[in-house]
Amino acid sequence: MNRRSLAALVSAAIAAGALLGTAPSFAQAAPKTLRVVAHADLKIPDPTFTTAYISRNFGYMVYDTLFAQDTSGKPKPQMVEKFTTSKDGLQWTFTLRPNLKFSDGNPVTSADAVASMQRWGARDSLGRAMGNAGAEWKAVDARNFTLTLKEPFGLVLDGLAKVSGFPAVVLPERLAKMPATAPLTEVLGSGPYVFKRDEWVPGNKAVFVRNPHYVARSEPPNGLSGSKKSAFDRVEWLYLPDANSAIAALKKGEVDYVEQLPPDYIAPLRTDPNVKILAAGARQGFTVMNQLHPPFNNPKARQAVAMAVNRERFTAAMGYPLDMRVTYCGTYFICGSPNETLAGAEPFRKADVAKARQLLAEAGYNGEKVTVLVPSDVTYLNALALMTIQTLRSIGMTVDAQTMDWASIGARRAKRDAPSAGGWNVYVTVAGEFDVNSPITNAYLSPSCGNSLPGWPCDKELDELRTAWLKETVPAKRKERLDAFHARAYQAIPYVNLGQYSAAAGARSSIKGLDKLWAGMPMFWALDK
Repeated sequence: MNRRSLAALVSAAIAAGALLGTAPSFAQAAPKTLRVVAHADLKIPDPTFTTAYISRNFGYMVYDTLFAQDTSGKPKPQMVEKFTTSKDGLQWTFTLRPNLKFSDGNPVTSADAVASMQRWGARDSLGRAMGNAGAEWKAVDARNFTLTLKEPFGLVLDGLAKVSGFPAVVLPERLAKMPATAPLTEVLGSGPYVFKRDEWVPGNKAVFVRNPHYVARSEPPNGLSGSKKSAFDRVEWLYLPDANSAIAALKKGEVDYVEQLPPDYIAPLRTDPNVKILAAGARQGFTVMNQLHPPFNNPKARQAVAMAVNRERFTAAMGYPLDMRVTYCGTYFICGSPNETLAGAEPFRKADVAKARQLLAEAGYNGEKVTVLVPSDVTYLNALALMTIQTLRSIGMTVDAQTMDWASIGARRAKRDAPSAGGWNVYVTVAGEFDVNSPITNAYLSPSCGNSLPGWPCDKELDELRTAWLKETVPAKRKERLDAFHARAYQAIPYVNLGQYSAAAGARSSIKGLDKLWAGMPMFWALDK
């Protein structure tokens, strides 16, 4: 893509709108418009259908949740006014705040909340776990509803305040009851903004305006909890896949915020007085190995890879500055989080190629080709893939590197076929902290045997330990269960942790409220200018 300014982008948007008969008027909205370069193109405006971060972010723009996490990770009432729970934790009652409305002006009722939680419970890992504990939701009257469990479940509020994966957003009952086998086509939210479908130009931009019916909490914004009353009449998400164009627009003041800065641009932008660099949340790199086929169906082969990985070299290869990388983070969760633990990690603390070669020999590896999928269009993932290839070769593996774009990898990794028949052995990815930080939210630690996750991790002992942790309600015992789970994960190796780093966003220095942003979440209601 050729370098282009935002002016050209806006012209294209107007032209596209004109073709649709919906050309927007930028002049009227300009005084109170926030322009954001989104990290990806919005394709699916339904956060209950896909875990794509852009769809999750869309969800927080147009929907609200019953509970929300604050910056300390604690669940706080959001749409809920008050709640109670029985001593045994099996009976819960909730009361909605008064006068809550959807963006069409209709009231939010307990029937909407119940249907939304049932939809969430069928989709999300925590929701399904809650369902396995016998969760039953019932509406009592317009504002009151209950949750009944058949057995203890220590993460009820954590689930309702879950940040990522599938957040427990509240939809109108009629939409929440629609089949979840296809994305919802109608957007009718309970949150701070209204989606302007008539101005949506896929591949170009998405537009939101302030929801006139939104009833904000009185508390100030704190993480995703508190008030979401927007200072902006209008928020525009612009899609600029060319990094040069996005950075040029930020430097010129044509956009206010770039959601994800390429690592190579961080150092130069730090010298620009008109730009502020923001930490956009902890991330963890993953090397995922296919456990359906040799050699990685043998846990010793997976342990061999884990034994050879030098995490500091992996995060350095991505290009992030030293102060945005964690030199050593041995937990499968997030360093600095409440679940940080090093149980079982000590044998893997330092890369040991000799020990890795020994484990590989014990696994019966005999020089067979290992197919590694290498993304060509995402620079930091490309770096992780190349470092993975180097690591595999260092322990004596024969690598067949196959380069393709990330979308093609997304399709290829779903194939269960043998590598020689169009399948694969290894691919790399990254995940944000909210999709890493517990046994039930971590993308590759949460699935039980029989899952459909690419790589198909399966360890029955890990499944039993996860269930025990979920059921435990006593904090001290829960920590013991967590450590036991983590120690077993270092034996089963569902994936290899490639190290922790912080993503970065960029904003114009004139934007107010940047200190309120948290972990890279789209809290644009907390900003002003």
